[in-house]
This record gives sequence, C-alpha cells and structure tokens, in this order.
Amino acid sequence: MNAVRLKAWGLGFGVFSSVAFGTSGSFGKALIGAGLSPLQASWVRVAAAALVLLPVALVLRPRATALAVRHHWRLLVPLGLVGVAGCQTFYFVAASRLPVGVAILLEFTGPVLVVGWTRFVLRTPLPRSAALGVAIALAGLTCVVEVWSGLRLDLLGVLAGLAAAACQAAFFLLADRASGRIDPLVMTAGGFAVGAVTMALVVPPWHVPWHVIGGNVAFGDHTAPGWLLLTLLVLVSTVIAYVASVAAVHRLSAPIAGAVGYVEAVAASVFAWLTLGEHLSPVQIAGGVIVLAGAFVAQRSVAAREPVPGEVLVVEPAVVTRAGG
Repeated sequence: MNAVRLKAWGLGFGVFSSVAFGTSGSFGKALIGAGLSPLQASWVRVAAAALVLLPVALVLRPRATALAVRHHWRLLVPLGLVGVAGCQTFYFVAASRLPVGVAILLEFTGPVLVVGWTRFVLRTPLPRSAALGVAIALAGLTCVVEVWSGLRLDLLGVLAGLAAAACQAAFFLLADRASGRIDPLVMTAGGFAVGAVTMALVVPPWHVPWHVIGGNVAFGDHTAPGWLLLTLLVLVSTVIAYVASVAAVHRLSAPIAGAVGYVEAVAASVFAWLTLGEHLSPVQIAGGVIVLAGAFVAQRSVAAREPVPGEVLVVEPAVVTRAGG
C-alpha cells in the first residue's frame, strides 16, 4: 500500500473513530433518561467494555498484559480510577443535565488544564502559543456557557463537565508516563477493568435497574430497545471506536491524528441534534469552535516541544482522549 493510500485509510479510520466516540453521549443520555443514574450508566458501559477488551488483550497481548500487571499496576490503577471511571462518570453526569454538545465541549478543555499543570505545577517553561491557546479556549468557553446571562445552564452539569476535563487532563499525563511501557491495547483494557471493579463498589450491580435494558427506551422522538442502545454504546462508541483510533494513529502522522481527534466534539453535537433534537444557540456553536481551536493550539504547543530529560510531555489526543466521551 503506497503512502497516499495509507494516509487515506488512516484519515478514514480517524474520522470514523471520532464519530463513533461522539455517539456515546446520546446513547448514554437516553439510558439515563429511562431510569439509570449517570453512575449506573457509566458502570454498565465500562464493565461491558472491559468484558470485551480483556479477553482480546489476553489473547493478542498475553505477555504484554502479564508484564503490565506485574510491573506497571501503579500506573494502571490511577488510569482506571481517573481516566476511565472518573472521566466517564462526570461526562455522563454533565450530559444528563446539559446538551450533549455542551458537555463534550467542556470535557475537551482538558488540554487547557494540562497546559496549566505543566506551567504552574511542574514549572516547565512553555511557548507563548500555549498561553494564547488557553486564552482562546477560555474565551470560547464563556460563549458556550453564556456567562453574561448569569450562567443559565445547570451549574452542577457545568461543574461535572469541568471535572470530566480535569480527569481527561490527568489521563493525558498518566498515559504519557505509560507510553512505551504499556501496550496501548493492554492499557485500555486494564484501565476499563480497574474502572469497572472500582465503580462496582459504589454501584452494586444488584442495584442497577436492569429492566431498563430489557424494555423500550425513548430516543428522541422514537423508541428503541434498551439492550440495543447499550450494545451500540459498548461496541460502537467504545470498543470499535478504540480499535479504529489505533488503526488511524498507526497510519497518520501525530499532528494529523491529533487534529482528527477533535472531530469527536463536532460529531457528538451533530448526533445529539439528529437523535435527541438538542439544539445549540448560534453563540454556543461559535463558542464551541473557539474552544476547540484554543484547546488544539494549546495542546500542539506543548506536544511539539523538544523533550527535556525527566520532563512530562502531553501525548496525542487521538490516542488518549479515548478514555473519555
């Protein structure tokens, strides 16, 4: 396969992956509206994905799985707790109280928080473009939440969206530390396994209203079987989306793969509009474009720098945001 066709396939995989990930908010919100709590919906998704991904990792990467569990469990545990359990749950809380498009835009401010952590906590000098990206993203965020209207959006939902962004930012940094040590498939499967077990302590499976999965669920102006929405959430929005993202990263350059990853936020908004009838105001749409532009500039400014020995760098969003929405 020549280079042009290779990149074309990579771009196709990247766009498909981002669109697939973007559907999770709508599927999850429908299940929450039918009777699941955001925490229960998040646990069902994480647990089901772990049941699919773990056997695959054990079959395809047996040695890498054993090495990760034995030598890198200190990284897998926080990855699962924060990057999977925390990010998934806070995103579903935000999506249940806000338009899905707003929830995903709040989560996509994660790279902005990474820049703040790198500059003020790690005290690492950053280029001016990083600060410019942060300023652009924050300006866009004020449009998304329409602060001049006294924050008319649900405050708890906004806080949950920002908490999802914080979890995403933590996952960026943890995944960068794991890069080169843990196989990506093993890292994802292990993270989902840790998240599922941890969340089960808070959300006992016997307390989940399983009848919701077996009944019909309102999905916009239509109804669909709960099991079908859950299957799509797990297989399409999680497992298949992850596999496609890995295929994209292997065929594209890092900057292109990172840029394609931001299609997820657009896909989530459009899919919620088509399926749930959720509309964003023109100001919120413009703010969303500004948020994504600022987050992208900030993230690229950090990722493109020459590494200094012992320094933590941000990895590509096309790889690490996949624990999130």
